[in-house]
Amino acid sequence: MDLGLNGKRVVITGGSKGIGLGCAVSLAIEGCSLHLAARGQRALNEAKELIEKTVQNAKVTTHVCDLAKSQEQSALVDAVGEIDIWINNAGAIPAGDIWTVDEATWRNAWDLKVFGYINLCREVYAGMVDRGDGVILNIIGAAAVRPQPSYIAGAAGNSGLVGLTAALGSRSLDHNVRVLAINPGLIVTDRMGDILRQESLDKFGTEGRWEELIPTDPPPGSVEQCANVVTFFVSPRASHISGTTLTVDGGASAR
Repeated sequence: MDLGLNGKRVVITGGSKGIGLGCAVSLAIEGCSLHLAARGQRALNEAKELIEKTVQNAKVTTHVCDLAKSQEQSALVDAVGEIDIWINNAGAIPAGDIWTVDEATWRNAWDLKVFGYINLCREVYAGMVDRGDGVILNIIGAAAVRPQPSYIAGAAGNSGLVGLTAALGSRSLDHNVRVLAINPGLIVTDRMGDILRQESLDKFGTEGRWEELIPTDPPPGSVEQCANVVTFFVSPRASHISGTTLTVDGGASAR
């Protein structure tokens, strides 16, 4: 199936590893021109090298920026110019309950993921409305629909971003713009280990037993599974989907 993505210009924040990098590879295979944004130049260089080795004639531009800072958010939007598809993926809210996540940690995490997504949506959406075309996809997290006290800052932040997606995407097709999202569940990335180490600390008093907490029913998903969904969602083949957040967790949150 031709997804109609050849030549599309795409930005992926947090694009140097994990789900962001998986999306970058998948979209490069479809012929997209990529802009990857992240904090570390070394990780971005490694991501660019991997994509170019995987996909012949891949077009990859990297941008080093701290998207917790509003001025750097605006600078990224200016640097990339006119964009067809914007994927918000940067940010990892730390695990912990309401007593272990202090105010400073909570605010710092939300500056990047929650307010970072909000501010970038505000700027990018305006440009897409002016042009009458575009897609914004937010990669959020299944804690929005399956909140747990051991990941309380993430549950609250992710829930807000699902609301943002629904509110913005509910009328965006009036301007030929789509806003949508996915909620990944537990996915095999470095981030999975971080979350389970905190859960192990809370449950057992040590991080060392985190592997005991890896679920088997369903098992963790793969980066590729998330990337495949994202690639379809941002394509013209999904042109009637907007304001929707799809949970990708093997059915775990439906139980």
